[in-house]
Amino acid sequence: MKPSDIIASIGVIILLIAFLLNLYKKLSANSKAYTFMNFLGAAICGFSSYLISFYPFVVLEGIWSLVALASFIKVSRGTSSINE
Repeated sequence: MKPSDIIASIGVIILLIAFLLNLYKKLSANSKAYTFMNFLGAAICGFSSYLISFYPFVVLEGIWSLVALASFIKVSRGTSSINE
């Protein structure tokens, strides 16, 4: 495996863990942990896409990570409007 594959795998694993924990009601979508995992996983996937010059996914994951970061900031401040 190339370094970009390993990096992408780490990002995807983080995203999938967050998704599964939310799906099985172990982690709320408006929790700090979930929003941070969403941000981190998307940012890592975006970086790995950049490493292989796959720019459509750089854009996708970049936007995803920015939205997730905004959500994390809202949750951290206690101003999230996400309903459980």
